[in-house]
Amino acid sequence: MVTNALVFGAAFLGSGVESVEALTIVLAVGLTRGWRSPLAGAAAAALILIVLVAAFGQVLVAVVPDWLLKLAIGSLILLFGLRWLHKAVLRSAGVIAEHDEGEAFEETVAGLAGATDWIGFLISFKGVLLEGLEVAFIVFGVGSSAHNLPVAAAGGIVAVVVVTAIGAALRKPLTRVPENLMKYVVGVLLSSLGTFWAAEGMGVIWPLDFLAILGIAAFYVLASQVAVTLIRGGARRTAPA
Repeated sequence: MVTNALVFGAAFLGSGVESVEALTIVLAVGLTRGWRSPLAGAAAAALILIVLVAAFGQVLVAVVPDWLLKLAIGSLILLFGLRWLHKAVLRSAGVIAEHDEGEAFEETVAGLAGATDWIGFLISFKGVLLEGLEVAFIVFGVGSSAHNLPVAAAGGIVAVVVVTAIGAALRKPLTRVPENLMKYVVGVLLSSLGTFWAAEGMGVIWPLDFLAILGIAAFYVLASQVAVTLIRGGARRTAPA
């Protein structure tokens, strides 16, 4: 049960963050240039993603040895999670600005000045494809390493459906979604799951089995908060009087 909850939660939150960013791009194009071209671009990107996942996902799980799959995918998930966690620490410490979907929306709209429907299609296609690849990686990586692709896929699908439904109803960027907090939580979850599976792939036997993931997550939370405190303290010491 603990593993299923972590797998679903990681897939749901990670897919939700990427879906919000993809939605912002599609909304910017649709509200500016009309809905035909961005929806066509999003549909084309979604079709390519489905084909890629169907073609390679199950093949890798069936062919690659279990230990190698855990080591390779676990290491990639760990690196992916640490990247998100690193940015979350820098945002919390005030080193870099927090991500603002409203600002991202305005930048996309400004870039569409004088654009044709074809350009709108390409912008929507590229945005959905890139964000969708990250969704696919999170879902496949988390699900395959835990040998529970259905649970991970369910988390990803639910996130995409929820974000799409809210965006369709509101027709404006989801600026009130706590995206930066979600990225921090996803960073902790992915780093913890990646550490657990990569170590298992190298032959480590964890005490308490899957419950060890909770201890790893606690370590990453503590370490990240210490890092935020140290960075803030360093910034205060170097600030001009």
